[in-house]
Amino acid sequence: MFGSIGITELVLILVIVMIIFGAGKLPQLGEGLGKAIKGFKKSVHEADAIEAEAQAQLAAAPQAQPAPAPPQAAAAPAEQQAAPPPPKA
Repeated sequence: MFGSIGITELVLILVIVMIIFGAGKLPQLGEGLGKAIKGFKKSVHEADAIEAEAQAQLAAAPQAQPAPAPPQAAAAPAEQQAAPPPPKA
């Protein structure tokens, strides 16, 4: 990827960066970039660890199959399910 970039190009890029940001800001930029890369690597490793832990828990859990539902009685016609009307006085 960087095979075609020579020392001259790198020096030119460094000069442009120094003109844009100034010499005083370069250490702060480097520190911020380093922290960002470190945080990214940490989050990637934590995500891998969380995923591996979840897979281990799934593998350790017994594969219980749900019991079949008991057979239900045949549905009665709607007329029989309705409550009888109250007696008249």
